[in-house]
Amino acid sequence: MPSLKTSFPVSTSDTLYTNPCGPLIINCCLTGMRPGRTDNTHVPISPGEIIDDALAVVEAGVSMLHIHACDNNGLPTWRPEPYRRIIEGIRASRPETVIVATTSGRRFSELEQRSAVLDLDGDARPDMASLTLGSMNFPDGASPNSPEIIQTLARRMRERGIQPELEVFDLGMLNYGLYLVKRGLLEAPAYINLLLGSLGAAPGRVLDLALLAREVPADWIWAGAGIGVHQLSINTAAIAMGGHVRVGLEDNVYLDRARRQPADNVTLVKRVVRIAAELDRPIETATSTRRRLGLRARHPVV
Repeated sequence: MPSLKTSFPVSTSDTLYTNPCGPLIINCCLTGMRPGRTDNTHVPISPGEIIDDALAVVEAGVSMLHIHACDNNGLPTWRPEPYRRIIEGIRASRPETVIVATTSGRRFSELEQRSAVLDLDGDARPDMASLTLGSMNFPDGASPNSPEIIQTLARRMRERGIQPELEVFDLGMLNYGLYLVKRGLLEAPAYINLLLGSLGAAPGRVLDLALLAREVPADWIWAGAGIGVHQLSINTAAIAMGGHVRVGLEDNVYLDRARRQPADNVTLVKRVVRIAAELDRPIETATSTRRRLGLRARHPVV
């Protein structure tokens, strides 16, 4: 097998560490467009619940948070105000945590809806925003991402100083991201999530993760995410391969492959932390994660 590109920058954390893979960045997707209370009673819905869950997983080792918001009926929303409440609530206690807002087209296809969260300002402005690099089918419907939508979202993020969190579900999407870099629409190096195991996308096999990771430029930072039963194996493989991880209830609502034991975000994160320790990967701090991603520092709570 060809060697993987895993030469990440040396961590700027104070701890002396010589593993060439570097400390592990944990990105937690607390909730999403699909899972709800009928799927798992631990799924956070209200802004208060999402804030509480966010602070708990940060305490457990998370340095990045991938945020979705719901309306007063508990349904996913694109409207900025719930995002404002969530982001400001998290930053009141954990200002250094990297906050990523979704621009998903899975339920909202209109550009102005998807980009509305990018107009938040002050302490509510997200550090990053998701950018899915192609259209795809989920089991419950399509997620359309036309070239025009992708490129316009990328431009708006750049204009507002918001860094894209690239989302890739197959090799074609990765190729399109590399094309956008050549066009000058995306800056490199970038942060990229490799999401495997969703029906209609790349399978959730370690071989598929290795294939995608091999094509990621050496100076980019990539994270492995497994959908459903594939979460644990893809997270573990990513840690071993020198990548980072995305974990959380958005991608997987169970702890076991038999789908009998409901998960919660804190337990999923602690499992990743435990595996990382076994594989000699310490956990990256939020401050160091910001440095590695090229994000400006935020003043800590005094």
